[in-house]
Amino acid sequence: MFQKTRYQLLLSYLVVFASLLGIFALAVRVVFIRSLSQRLTENLMISGQNSVADAELKNGRPQLENDFPIQELITYHQALQWYDIQHRLVGQQGKDILTLPFPSNQTMQFQKIGKVRLQGITLPVIDNDNGRLIGYVRASQSLKEFDETLAELDWGLGIGVVITLVLSSVGGVWLTRKAMQPIERSFQRLKQFTGDASHELRTPLMAITANVEVALEYPEGMRSTDAKKFQAIASAADQMICLTEDLLLLARSDQIKISKQKIVNLAEILHQLAHLYQPQADAKEIKLTAKLSEPLYVLGDSVQLTRVFVNLIENALQYTKATGTVEIQTNLVAQQVYVSVKDTGIGIALEHLQQVFERFWRADEARSYRSRGFGLGLAIAQSLVQNHGGTLTVTSQLEIGSCFTVCLPVHYSGSYSREVD
Repeated sequence: MFQKTRYQLLLSYLVVFASLLGIFALAVRVVFIRSLSQRLTENLMISGQNSVADAELKNGRPQLENDFPIQELITYHQALQWYDIQHRLVGQQGKDILTLPFPSNQTMQFQKIGKVRLQGITLPVIDNDNGRLIGYVRASQSLKEFDETLAELDWGLGIGVVITLVLSSVGGVWLTRKAMQPIERSFQRLKQFTGDASHELRTPLMAITANVEVALEYPEGMRSTDAKKFQAIASAADQMICLTEDLLLLARSDQIKISKQKIVNLAEILHQLAHLYQPQADAKEIKLTAKLSEPLYVLGDSVQLTRVFVNLIENALQYTKATGTVEIQTNLVAQQVYVSVKDTGIGIALEHLQQVFERFWRADEARSYRSRGFGLGLAIAQSLVQNHGGTLTVTSQLEIGSCFTVCLPVHYSGSYSREVD
């Protein structure tokens, strides 16, 4: 139980920490991309503006002087293109050149050639003498280094997040173990107290029961009203004995191990229980059926497994009204055997389904329908099933009925069919 809680706590811690790391890594990436993009755009604008300043008009077309630093364009993976006022290309320099049509405005342009992305911006060229437009300059640059830098950043952030999560997992295991230790100690002390108290209560209760039985065997010396009081005491003592036995079993259930695993035939156990409870079902006019498709063998303790199905069948008969039905059915799916105990009883409200296996819990409908019982049967059944590596689940609807299903790993099965009605 605590192992599962530790895993859930560790998983919650890692999910929260991974989310924070993811948000941090994303924020770093966004800030880095924005800063680097802004710097690249500024460099591109400077290159374009410098080319505009160096341009001159020759034969009605913008031209560059011969001393323009072409090597610098190659070094920074940039290129320049010159257009006349009719948007016709009149010259270009550099390798990474945009092939897009002339833009309708001066917005940034992007193009992908193969695996390389390019960006460019177009600026007007103004004659310094008369201030009239003489053409345009489009400066472009390759984003290959930008993409490579971004890929390195992604790899760095990803590896950093993974390493941090691994180290956090190691630390989280230690922290969750430390955090759960006080709770586990408190729970163990509570279980020890419950077990010790239940064990110590059995002796005085047995003494009360024995003395009451002796008194009831010799009623000559008591009044008739005293006999009723002694019978009430005996009934209460019997209930308290059952309660202490159940509490003692629950207190030790987590420590109970199947000391000697034996091959148990579930079909045979269920067949015997169906015959055992048939008179009780007949007395309440309840139709009890057992559809056992084949002998299903599991490794476990026959006494504990019998206790599981006794609790389930007794609950089904107890909460099913006259003329109702209780059905026991087995199914083999892959390497799992499913044993369902289905009834047409009072049912359980949907909001209470998560509580049915809690100790001492009973729905209000059950309390009004059944005066005896302490709400420990299903908790005991679930604990014993879990000891065998299985699960116990329930589905139910009010006034329609309930279905409790036990799932256990199969040892092996045979070819056989039996139906009890």
